[in-house]
Amino acid sequence: MMAKEGLIFVAIGLVVTAGLLWSANKWDSRTLFVFSLLAVVLTLFVVFFFRDPERVVIEQPGIIVSPADGKIIAIEEIENHPFVGDRVTKISIFLSVFDVHINRVPVSGVVEYVDYNPGKFFAAFLDKASELNERTDIGITTGSGRKIAFRQIAGVIARRIVCHLSAGETVVAGDRFGMIRFGSRAELFLPIDARIDVKPGDHVSGGSSIVGYLGGLTETLDTASTAGRENVD
Repeated sequence: MMAKEGLIFVAIGLVVTAGLLWSANKWDSRTLFVFSLLAVVLTLFVVFFFRDPERVVIEQPGIIVSPADGKIIAIEEIENHPFVGDRVTKISIFLSVFDVHINRVPVSGVVEYVDYNPGKFFAAFLDKASELNERTDIGITTGSGRKIAFRQIAGVIARRIVCHLSAGETVVAGDRFGMIRFGSRAELFLPIDARIDVKPGDHVSGGSSIVGYLGGLTETLDTASTAGRENVD
C-alpha cells in the first residue's frame, strides 16, 4: 500500500522515464538511455519512500504508541510545556529517508489544537530543529483528562508537512494522521509521571511500538477500538 501523497511524484517519475526512453530510442542515444535508468531508480525509490504498511495497534489502558517510524535520539525532561504542564518528558524521534514517513496518533482522545509554525530547514537530527524548523504541534486530551502533545518537524530535505487533524476531532491511538516528506523528526511531550518503555538508540514503528503508558487514571474512550485491532484507517 502506498500513501496517496506520493501518487503525483510517481506519476511524474513515470512520465519522465517514458519521455527519456522514447528520446533515447529515437536518437539512439546511450546517454539518454542511462538517464532513463536513473529515472527508473528514482521512481522506485519514491514508491519505497511513500509506502504505507498496515500496522497492528494494541489497545491497552493508558497506552502511548510511537507517532512515527525512526530512531529515538533523545529522552529528556523539560521544565514546562504550555499544554501538557510543568515538568514534561520529551521524546525525540529521527526519521531517515529509509523510514516509513506516515505519522500516527500516539494516544486515544480528543484533539484540542493543531498549530502550524513556518520556520527554517535545519537537519532534523539537530536539537535546534525542534524549535526553529517548520513544524506542526498537536495537543490531545485523553478520555480521563490527561494531556499530551506531539510535533511534526521538517528537516533539511523534508519541505512539506502533511497533517489531516483538526481541533475537536476524536482519534484513536494508531490512526494515520499525516506524514512528513523526505526525512524529518517527530517529538512527544508527555506528563512527567508517564512510564517510558524506550531508550535512546531504539528503533520504533509508528502505531505499533509502545513507547510508554500514562500514569494515574485508567484511560477510557467510548470510541476506542478493541484489543489487537488492525488499523486500516
